[in-house]
Amino acid sequence: MTILLKNSYVVDYKSDFEGVCDIFIEDGIISEMGLDINKNADETIDCKGYTVLPGLFDMHVHFRDPGQTHKEDIITGGDAAAAGGVTGVACMPNTNPVVDKAEIVKYIIDKAKQSKTKVYPVASITKGLKGEEFSDFAELKKAGAVAVSDDGRPVINTAMMAKAMKMAHENGLKIISHCEDLDIIDGGIINKGKASEKLGVKGMDRLSEDLITAREILIAKELQVPIHIAHVSTKGSVDFIRQAVKQGIPVTSETAPHYFSLTDEKTLSRDADYRMNPPLRENDDVGAIVQGVVDGVIDCIVTDHAPHSAEEKADFEKAPNGVVGLETLLPATLTYLYHTGKISLKQLVKLMCVNPRKILGIAGGSVQIGGIADLAIVDLNESWTVEPQKLHSKSKNSVFKGMTLKGKVKYTILDGKIVYNDKKIKE
Repeated sequence: MTILLKNSYVVDYKSDFEGVCDIFIEDGIISEMGLDINKNADETIDCKGYTVLPGLFDMHVHFRDPGQTHKEDIITGGDAAAAGGVTGVACMPNTNPVVDKAEIVKYIIDKAKQSKTKVYPVASITKGLKGEEFSDFAELKKAGAVAVSDDGRPVINTAMMAKAMKMAHENGLKIISHCEDLDIIDGGIINKGKASEKLGVKGMDRLSEDLITAREILIAKELQVPIHIAHVSTKGSVDFIRQAVKQGIPVTSETAPHYFSLTDEKTLSRDADYRMNPPLRENDDVGAIVQGVVDGVIDCIVTDHAPHSAEEKADFEKAPNGVVGLETLLPATLTYLYHTGKISLKQLVKLMCVNPRKILGIAGGSVQIGGIADLAIVDLNESWTVEPQKLHSKSKNSVFKGMTLKGKVKYTILDGKIVYNDKKIKE
């Protein structure tokens, strides 16, 4: 299949290119870029007024497959990713069964061949996420896992985490750490602060996150092995990571749009769609997250896409934590960081296309001749209101529901094929 993109405004971090050009795609590869390309193509798209970015990569999603497919599966998750301009994801291992064996990694990879996004499995650090016995890292790597994590739970034992970080590094795997001290959390369900006091519910003290973030950084410093800190939400964690980066400690990190845009005041509605782990924090935390992203201290913007059914989210105090986010990832980042002048488009591409792939050792993330044709074509200025029922995910628990965001994905191209067309959706 051939595709010709006319009048594209291309933003590419790797080549440091930003400007207008045509793009010719052939057999899944960008074969030509330049002005006034006139070639016959199977599909020609006039991109005047649109911006062409490398396909986004979300290195933190939960597709619930296998075992919890009433919430999401690899196919519907891929549909949501495509609608968000996301051409690659790393999916977390807290499925049922847990991704702690080669056959489960292979199941995910095989099913993902039918998905509208590229799916890279993250396997578990410990068998069954129990924190007692290590998974076989070499076997999981050979099967196709790109990282290991007990996400959803911390590795409680410090000596065990240190050994895991060393073993993962020796096997060419990144460790993604869920930073939470469960003894400090002690049943908390939202951020510990004025909102939790007003609602009369147990709060989740930010010390829980800060303490384990500091622990992982100290281990990384001592062993000189890398660590990736998941879903950063507190000012304290940002401060620890900032100091680590200055010292040259091999730490990378990620955050999600809800942590740089919303506060725990949203939970005063007693709507469980505003509950996730880590939770929405306070204004000082939001400011620190924004500054960390702007300064490059935080490396990636991800979703922690965590689908749950409406029935599961019905009871504020008993509901599971998590929100969906693939279709709002780019629009929310554009709205809160780009359109406010805090980051440039090239910075956005670095955060959402380049760095996640680099951290996991995955190719792509550029718009260059000879490169893979994984692209997101975006109207940066289209405003739209998030209507959960129109989202492609099986679950509708969006933290941005009812909000107006500025920026809309119009087309997504995966391996040279159009997998999402917003115009067709509207028709």
